[in-house]
Amino acid sequence: MSRLQFALDRISFARNYTRRFLHDFPLEQWFHMPAEGVTHVAWQVGHIAYAQYRLTLLRFRGAAPIDAELMPEAFQAAFRPQSIDPSPDPSRYPSAESIRATLDHVHAAVMAELPGFPDADLDSPITPTHDIATSKIEVLHWCADHELVHAGQIALLRRLCGHKPIW
Repeated sequence: MSRLQFALDRISFARNYTRRFLHDFPLEQWFHMPAEGVTHVAWQVGHIAYAQYRLTLLRFRGAAPIDAELMPEAFQAAFRPQSIDPSPDPSRYPSAESIRATLDHVHAAVMAELPGFPDADLDSPITPTHDIATSKIEVLHWCADHELVHAGQIALLRRLCGHKPIW
């Protein structure tokens, strides 16, 4: 198995793990914040989509014309790391359905566009730079790890919203 395929498999594993926590979580509860200072499922999912786009597509191929539709600026503004003041007010965000669709569309684009990337280029530096990953292969591994961090937060939010844990 190539290094690229291994990294993409890790990203797919992380996404499938995240989906386990979302499959029966009602969209109507996505903006519920069980306590002050805590985010909500909508922010977590939107942030995962934002991060996957920025860590993979943007750093592997640069911005493309399709990105205006795939990852609009308003979506990025709502879910970037600096947007750490989440609100339970759904009017401040895209709809839960739209957030979920963006999550799925970004992941599909990654899985369609990246498999053909030359293995020899995986050690090349990334632009823009990142605090954790310095090469393209490292940023792919961080993409998977980052999603798993947020999947854990979604799992906790599920429980705080009264749902049974999923193992």
